[in-house]
Order: sequence, then structure tokens, then C-alpha cells
Amino acid sequence: MAAYLIRRLWQMVPTLLGVVLLVFLLFKFFGGDPAEILGGLDATPEQVDAIRQQLGLNEPWWVQLGIFLKQIVTFDWGKSWATGEAVGHLFATRLPATLTVMVPILLLDVLLAVPIALGVAYLRGSLTDRLVMIATTVALSISFLVYVIVGQYVFGFRLGWFPVQGWSDSTLTNLVTYAPLPVLLAVAVGIAPQTRLYRSFFLDELGQDYVRTARAKGLSEPRVLFKHVLRNAMIPILTNVGLMLPGIFVGSFLIEVFFSIPGLGREVLLAVNRSDYPVIQAVTIYLAVLTMFINLGTDLMYKVVDPRVVLK
Repeated sequence: MAAYLIRRLWQMVPTLLGVVLLVFLLFKFFGGDPAEILGGLDATPEQVDAIRQQLGLNEPWWVQLGIFLKQIVTFDWGKSWATGEAVGHLFATRLPATLTVMVPILLLDVLLAVPIALGVAYLRGSLTDRLVMIATTVALSISFLVYVIVGQYVFGFRLGWFPVQGWSDSTLTNLVTYAPLPVLLAVAVGIAPQTRLYRSFFLDELGQDYVRTARAKGLSEPRVLFKHVLRNAMIPILTNVGLMLPGIFVGSFLIEVFFSIPGLGREVLLAVNRSDYPVIQAVTIYLAVLTMFINLGTDLMYKVVDPRVVLK
């Protein structure tokens, strides 16, 4: 296990270097001129040159690449070009709000989709199975924007169960008061495809010979489902959860905009509109690193779920 872990961590280095080089080249040679954007339409050429000099954009590209690499190694991304706030401070103050929304979405997606999918897979072909599949198909056909508009109108304005917007400094208050509505809507969107996918995983396992053998030995259906079928289906489920994590992180950006949540996602979208490269680059690199560690954690979980898995 230790040798595998060290080898995987070492393999991340060239991958990360490739991502860093790609991000730098895209922003350097294919992005717009931040000095002109920050200067505005009325800025004179002298003012644009002064901004470019202040931001270090007049330096040769290899010097800028060296500065970029130093920022990554030291975790010091400098300051936002638009607001002057330190990028590290921006991450530290905005990330808790993002996690307050993202973590409940992930947990509820998995904890609800797995038992529902297992139940409808066991009842395959029944009226319940068909109704659930119809409901998930309809849910997949509706845009997330429709969920937001209808959810805010019904639960916020008409029923008054949840506030449509707002945030506080208390994590508990946010979880109880402000986060439930966006989390509820995000789970309503995400649970449909997960249920359909996990159902197919369970159906594949229910058709295996070991299930028929377990039933022939007289094992009860709950034991067959939860001890054998669920355990063997956990590997593809873990793979899907690992792939889903970065998507939930990015998807929470839209939720923060719709519900005015002061999280990292809203800052990233503002940075994109302002061509605030330090913020965008930092998020891109961190998201790449997060994805690599999620993949590593998923591979390690395979061994926990199924001891027969050999990590090479």
C-alpha cells in the first residue's frame, strides 16, 4: 500500500506540470489583455502601459512562467488584479460557504440514490420500478434553472419556508436557514441520473451467479442485497462518486450566483468577467490538484470496500 501510494504521488508531478504549463500558455497567449480590460474603454495607451508594468505583464514569458511556478510552490498567488485582495485570503474566507453547500449535496446525493436504486433494482419490472424510472426521466428533462425559479417561487415566496437569499457568519445558521433550499434543489436535480446509473450497477450484480448461489443456500434477501450485491456494486459507485465530486464543486458555483451565497464560486465568476487572472489561475490549479487527489482516494477506497482488489 505504501509503495503504491508513493508511486501514485510521484506520478502526479508530471501531470501537474502539464496542467500548469497548459494553464499558463492559455492565459498568456490566448487570453485577452488584462491591462486593457482593467483600464476600461477610456484608458489612454500610457495608462494601459502603466497597468501592464504594474502587473508584470511586460516581463518575458519565461520570467512570468517562473513567477507562476513560484506562486504554486509557495501557495502565494499575490493579489487580485480587480480588488487588490490577497488571493489566499479570498480562498480562506469564501471556501467555507462553498463547502457548506457542496458537502450536504454530495452526502444526500449518495445516501438517497443508493438505497432507492437498490430498491427499484430488486423490484425490477414492477409498477414501482416503472414509476421511479419515469420520474427520473422527467427530472432529467428539466433544466436546473427551472428548478431554481420554481423552487424559489414556491418554497420561498408562496410558502415562505426558506429565505431565497441571505447568508450569515454562523455555519449552523447557514445550514439550518439559508442552505436547505439550494441543497434541496441541487439534490432534486442530481438524484435522478445517479439513481438510474446505480440501478444499472445493481442489476448487473443481481444477474451474477453468486447471487443465485447465495439464494440457493437459503440466505435471506436482505443479506443477499446488502452483504453481497451492495458490496460488489460499490466499486463502480465509488468511481462515479469520484468523478462526480469536481462536478459538484463546479456546479455549486451556479447555486451561489442564484442564491447570492458569498462563496468561492461567485468570486470565480466575477473574476472571469473581470479577467482577474490570478484568481482564475489559482482556482484552475487547485481544482486540478483536487481532482488528482480524489482519484487517488477513490483507488484507495477500492481496497477498503473489496480486499480482493490488488493495487499495483
